[in-house]
This record gives sequence, C-alpha cells and structure tokens, in this order.
Amino acid sequence: MNKPLAPAPVDYGPEEAAMRAYLRAGEARAMALGNRGPIRFGEDGRIHPDILEAYWRCGFYVFEGVLQPDELGDIEADIQDILARLPRERGAPVDAQGRPALAADNKAPTLFWARPLGDPMGGTKAANGRHPVKMFEPKASEGAPREIVYLILGSLQFSEAALRLYGHPGLLAVAAAVNGEDFVPFNEAIFVKEPGRGASVAWHQDGVTHWDSPDLDQGTHGFNFMAQLYGCTAANGVWVVPGSHRLGRADIKARVAAAGTERLPEAVPILCAPGDVAITNRQTVHGSFANTSPDWRVTLNFGFHRRRSVLGVEGGGVHNEPAIYDDARIRERARVIGYAIDARARRFPQETPYTYKPHAEGGETWRWDEAAKAGMRDYNLLDLSI
Repeated sequence: MNKPLAPAPVDYGPEEAAMRAYLRAGEARAMALGNRGPIRFGEDGRIHPDILEAYWRCGFYVFEGVLQPDELGDIEADIQDILARLPRERGAPVDAQGRPALAADNKAPTLFWARPLGDPMGGTKAANGRHPVKMFEPKASEGAPREIVYLILGSLQFSEAALRLYGHPGLLAVAAAVNGEDFVPFNEAIFVKEPGRGASVAWHQDGVTHWDSPDLDQGTHGFNFMAQLYGCTAANGVWVVPGSHRLGRADIKARVAAAGTERLPEAVPILCAPGDVAITNRQTVHGSFANTSPDWRVTLNFGFHRRRSVLGVEGGGVHNEPAIYDDARIRERARVIGYAIDARARRFPQETPYTYKPHAEGGETWRWDEAAKAGMRDYNLLDLSI
C-alpha cells in the first residue's frame, strides 16, 4: 500500500513528555486486557464464546487479520479517490482540480470539517451536547490548511470497497452474536486522521435515546466496527475506558476533573495493524486525541443495533431528523446489508456469503447493480440513530 506523504510530527509543547508517558502506559494496559485475536467460531458454528466474554467485559475487542492485502488494496484505492475529490474548502462545489466535489449535491449530512489538530465537538452543544469537555488542541505546523475533513458519513455510497467490507461474513456473524440474528443497521462513516493535522474527538458516549429506560443494559445502544486501513496507534487511535459500557450514563466532566487532565488514567488505546477490525460498544466512554504523530489513520466505521432497541423508538436526531422507526423504515435501511452481501460475493466468490435472517425469512433478494447504485444517494437520511 502507498500511504500519502505525511507532514512532520507536531510537538505537544510543555506537555510532550507527559503525553508520551501516557501513551506508553496506555499501550501496556491495552495489551494486558486479553481482548484480541482472529475471528473464531466454536464447534456449534457460532462466534467463539471467549470472544464474546472479552467483548462484554471490556467493551471492545480487536479482530486481527480480518482484511487481506487484496481487499486492503481495493479500500485504499477508493479512499485515495475520495480524498482527491473532497471540496477544496468548506462549501466549495468543486475539488482541488476543479471537478464536481464529493457530496457537493448531497442532502444528508456528509462532510464534517475541523481546524487541523482542533476539537470541533468538545464543550459544545453539538450532537446533543454529548462531548462535554474540550480536548487539548496542539498548534498545527505552518502551511496547514485552514480546515480539513475529518469525518465522511454515508460512506457506502462513495466506495464499493467499503460496501463489500460491510458484507463481510465473519463480521456479520459477530453482529448476529452480539445483537441477535435480526440485527439492524446504524450508520457508516470514514474517519480520517491525517498526520500532524487530524482532529480530536472529545470523550463521549454514543447512546442518546435509552439512558433512562428501565430496560437499559450493556448492549442497548449497539456497537461500531472500526476497520483499519493503515492500522492505529496510541497516538492516533480511539481510546476507551474499559467496562464503562456497563455503568450507564457517565459524568465525563467529573471524570476529567478528578483526573486533572483530559488524559483519563483508566483509558486504553485500541491498537490495530492494517486489516484489523475493532468492535466497540457505543456506550463506552471513548474519544481520541489530535493526531500529532507522523502516522495516518483511516478508519471505516459501521455500526449495528438490536432490532428491539430501534423498533417503535423515536430516533435521537443526531444523524437525521427525529422519526419513529417502524418496520418499513428498518426494512428500507437494511437493504444495504443485502446489497453488500451480493457485492462481496461477486468480488470474493471463494467465500460463503452471510445469510441475513430477516431477508431470508422475508424471501427478499437484493442485487447490487446500476439501479441499486443510483438508489444509494443520500441513503444515510434513513440512518437508525439511537
């Protein structure tokens, strides 16, 4: 793979030594958790119970070696095309070469911008105010652009490689093991952590709708898969407070105040090689620091929910307008699972495709063709955001 050129790493200033020590200590804690390894199945053909035990204990798990070089190459080619087609600045209709820019005519929220090494969400009311504390913002090097794109939503409409990844039979089997065979989609995204420029994501929990429900448990708000193109390190990856998914709504302000720093002492980084895929419970306290390192992180993010957490529920309004999620809405949004399974079977015919139970029981077949591609525009207006 050919990583884009990286600018020189950025120094944290007076906090540099403390930050480096924090990264090293976090790496050691992460590697001692016992929550990583390949996707494995038990004798019954289901995801191995040791994996599920570690996931529910820690709130995340790293599946190693999920994506092989040919698939990573497909993803990298699509990512490079996407990055080249971004608007030359926020709101511009064209890219740097004067071509129509990616998502310029999309109606759904798609491109999210930030100052290099900035924290666009922390301490604001954005996303229902779920990022209550601002992260440290190092100074970017001279020559950095005024703003960068750090998040791309609705990513399956821009990348067939991402769509094929979405249909990965092993990952869908994990989704069924965690959320039940009638699991439903959440949303899909690409996070871009450019070296020396990548923005931070302040500490938060992703759930919105069910915190006060008497039925709240450790899996109510679903999970995200995070597939790593170039891998991720303590310096550029997501950090998680292990076990925090079991504790309900966290007082993040109080946690940071008690620590005296946004470097939460109990947090650990998700450490991945290229082709690894992490699963992270959305109820964990998690976030990431500005990427002052020389390493790129490109993460293909896609999440799933339990059907019972979504059906008949009014959405939280984070990714789209609030709406009651009925059977028709869920069925329409879940078509992307069928498209992804078909698209993957065409590219990787040696695999046994995953059988999605709701489609099989409904006698539904979904074919990835030109009509399907055209119908994917703004599909994320139907995201099931809870």
